[in-house]
Amino acid sequence: MRTRLASLPWVGWAALALIAAQLGVRAVVAFGGYFYWDDLILIGRAGTHELLSPSYLFDDHDGHVMPGAFLLAGVLSRLWPLQWAAPAASLVVLQLLASLALLRALRVILGWRPVLLVPLVFALFCPLGLPAFAWWAAALNSLPMCAALAWVCADAILLARTGNRRYALTGTVVYAGGLLFFEKAAVIPFVAFTVCALLHHVAGGRGAVAATWRAGARLWAATLAVTGGWIAVYLAVVNQRRWSLDLDMTRDLLWRSVTHGIVPSLAGGPWTWARWAPASPWALPGPAVMALGWLVLAGLLAVSSARKHRLVPVWLAAAGYAAACQVPIYLMRSSAFTALELAQTLRYLADLVVVLAILGAVGMCAPNRDTSRWLDASPWRTAMVSCLAVTFTASSLYSTATFLARWRDDPARPYLHNALPALAAARAESDAPLLDQEVDPLVLQRVVYPENLASHLFALVRDRPEFASATPRLRMLTSAGTLTDAQVTWVRSIVAGPVPQCGYLVQPDLPVTLGLDGPLLPADWTAEINYLANVDGAMTLSLSDGPDVRVRVRPGLNRVYVRLPGGGHNVTARADTAALSVCIASGPLGYVAPT
Repeated sequence: MRTRLASLPWVGWAALALIAAQLGVRAVVAFGGYFYWDDLILIGRAGTHELLSPSYLFDDHDGHVMPGAFLLAGVLSRLWPLQWAAPAASLVVLQLLASLALLRALRVILGWRPVLLVPLVFALFCPLGLPAFAWWAAALNSLPMCAALAWVCADAILLARTGNRRYALTGTVVYAGGLLFFEKAAVIPFVAFTVCALLHHVAGGRGAVAATWRAGARLWAATLAVTGGWIAVYLAVVNQRRWSLDLDMTRDLLWRSVTHGIVPSLAGGPWTWARWAPASPWALPGPAVMALGWLVLAGLLAVSSARKHRLVPVWLAAAGYAAACQVPIYLMRSSAFTALELAQTLRYLADLVVVLAILGAVGMCAPNRDTSRWLDASPWRTAMVSCLAVTFTASSLYSTATFLARWRDDPARPYLHNALPALAAARAESDAPLLDQEVDPLVLQRVVYPENLASHLFALVRDRPEFASATPRLRMLTSAGTLTDAQVTWVRSIVAGPVPQCGYLVQPDLPVTLGLDGPLLPADWTAEINYLANVDGAMTLSLSDGPDVRVRVRPGLNRVYVRLPGGGHNVTARADTAALSVCIASGPLGYVAPT
């Protein structure tokens, strides 16, 4: 290894220095970020499921099948629950793997030519890959896929050149590993085949498709078999009813991603970002950077056409992948109510950066036109390319800085920073459990139930009280994450019972219906139960349209707060302990609010 490093040409050292610089920038972004939305869902599921259970690893996570991502997130979450340093470090490590895999692919295509640095700089600093990197849950999908994409492309090229079977084996294994993190990795064999065919074409070979199939038949057959098996798993896991056929919205989303995402990124844009919590940031390029992006695209087309032969298929492949990598996502996400800003979040475009870099390297292998000698290597060309690279990098770094400023504005950060010490203090103060509740909707909303419950979000936190469906002391987490004493609002009330000096008498052989002063719509309600019991025991409560909830009672005059999901006109009470008699008085039933 030391000998290999010592023999690296200056281009190799420059490439490694660029990767180190990228990792420094990405580390600032990673450690400056925090948990967001799906991150907390992954953490909650890791705390409520066995890590190796099929129900955890093969969960239909919003249309994704990603057992590798679930496993990695679960391991880190269990070792360091709700500690951002571990996910942030994993982001940097995964980015390192993806960047090194891309460098390997570019070296296989171009060798250690100085021109290798051009697509490398684009891929390392282009803002298109930034949103998928900063969001941990998205990065667990995209970064392993990007690493696998670059690695398999390189293995496919080496297999075609050398015929060495080990490249078919390693390519297949790496491809299968990429599928474990993101089902979108199914495009990898098709991208690798296209790259090999284009390399054959630009080199002047005939029958590029047939020659590419023959040269890499072992790899293509193995990866297609893996793809078929994975499709079967995907269809068995994912609810296909989420797919839409709103082609007009899909077309609008695709065009918006081009005009507000891909094209401005060619100039290092978008420069500015917008955010409405709890949504993730989206690109908001101004007219200047959009016009500059179109100018850069036109310049690339003009210069490449003037310089190289046989580039039309390369450009068509780039445009085709830019559409193909997004359309399936939008077909799953689009509807008449979808906001076009979805396309501006850019989190579905990280793999496009890798593909564009690799296709750019392929285009550089095409033969030069005789009329383009003015673009031959010279100090003038070196200075011009260096100036453009520095300008692009500076523009991209500005976009990165403005993204980070928006990304830091995360409601989960203050909420969790307040909640963790508050829960530790509550445990030290009292052994009473906390009534389970929904967390602040700016952190997780009801659409992700039950992962928006505090019992799920904080399941892995060790220094906290237990969460339960009933508690003798009512406390709640506020929208700021602080813990405060609480009360039950009087949405409805349990009316006075028929037994004098008792109210409702509940005994093992005598279930009782507690009347309400009005009906309740289905929701998660909380009841204040004022009772007098003769012995320690348990009873079961339920709304007329809701599940049973078991409640512990103590002898004497006491009060317990019970979470009752459901709806209806009354509450049913049943004693579960022999010789238990409980008198229940009237009390409120409603929502929990601070006192």
